[in-house]
Amino acid sequence: MTASDADLTALVIATRNPAAFGELVRRHQGLVRSMLQRMCRNHALADDLAQDAFIRAYEKIGSFKGTGTFKSWLCSIAYTEFLKSARKRKSTEKAMERFGAGLEEAEAPRDMGNVVDLDRALATLKEDERAAVVLCYSCGMSHSEAAEATGMPLGTVKSHVNRGRAKLQAFFHEAEVMAS
Repeated sequence: MTASDADLTALVIATRNPAAFGELVRRHQGLVRSMLQRMCRNHALADDLAQDAFIRAYEKIGSFKGTGTFKSWLCSIAYTEFLKSARKRKSTEKAMERFGAGLEEAEAPRDMGNVVDLDRALATLKEDERAAVVLCYSCGMSHSEAAEATGMPLGTVKSHVNRGRAKLQAFFHEAEVMAS
């Protein structure tokens, strides 16, 4: 019988059992990495942020009270790591602009196709819209879980998802018209 996330979390809290936490990481690393990749559009940065999120989760595991799902609690930590990183990048960009040394644009993804199209479409969304859409559609979270993960009110998450979905539909419709 496989232990639940709640059982594993309780074991980690009680004994700091690394094998139990390793199982939690194994179960959720794909979700966390894909969420962060969609949000920051940089695979290497997403992997670094995911690693930071798991380290932070291990350090803060005692704060998990079990009121929500472990998945949403973990995604909340990952989202916080993403926001901290985004703030640092924006601060660095402003400093570089002040000193006259513009940052080079990130290299475009080398693989083409639907994944790149989706990444380009997601890049057109505002940060909060992208986070809500990624959590709900890419990570399979409910609106409530996404609200818990981001700290946004439920109604705000629903609005961001609806606006984001409409913008994505418009993006793909326009791309389809251009291709015709």
